[in-house]
Amino acid sequence: MSRKSIVFCDILQSTFVTQSIDKKLISRIRGKGMGSVWTTADFADLGERTAIAKALSRHVKAGDIKRIGRGLYTYPQTHPVLGELTPSIETIVDALKGRDQVRLLPTGAYAANLLHLSEQVPARIVFLSDGPNRKVQVGKLEIELKHVAPKRVAAADRMSGLIVEALRYMGKDSVSERSVATIAKSIDERQAKQLISDLRLAPAWMRPHLRAIAQTKGTVE
Repeated sequence: MSRKSIVFCDILQSTFVTQSIDKKLISRIRGKGMGSVWTTADFADLGERTAIAKALSRHVKAGDIKRIGRGLYTYPQTHPVLGELTPSIETIVDALKGRDQVRLLPTGAYAANLLHLSEQVPARIVFLSDGPNRKVQVGKLEIELKHVAPKRVAAADRMSGLIVEALRYMGKDSVSERSVATIAKSIDERQAKQLISDLRLAPAWMRPHLRAIAQTKGTVE
């Protein structure tokens, strides 16, 4: 086979691989639906990192997807009145967790908001993490991943972890019977039992409040 034929075959093969990656990548994105968020790592099984990055770039230029932050892409969702919508915080965070393989726990005002203790949704949201410190800017929203000791995020995937951080944000002197009742509405019996199991992860001042929350579900004698 001549050198020209070999080069031509290589070009054809490279083009075929590129088209295959492009097709599989966009098919996966569309399959998850509008508003989904992705990172390069989500497509690691399709090919080399460089090839994936180029495929994502091509789809961004074509308007199929949108780059919303460093290494973050979304399949845009449009509202007939509001226009293009920003992906939910939960969706963005799930993508970061999958990419970095870390545990993330909402803290501060955002934790309080998730439990209906506050109506405030801060422009800067902090998540405790067992991974490296990191900041992600998505439009006007800033998400900060703050490295802490593993014990602080031991309950990151449980309601008890969220409750502890919300009460920590409120402070020792600001937790009331109303706060306890509000939180209790957000949990079920299984989560109440887990809350008791996780008492050791909470500061001493907080434990009576956690017991009171669990007691509303009949899990404490």
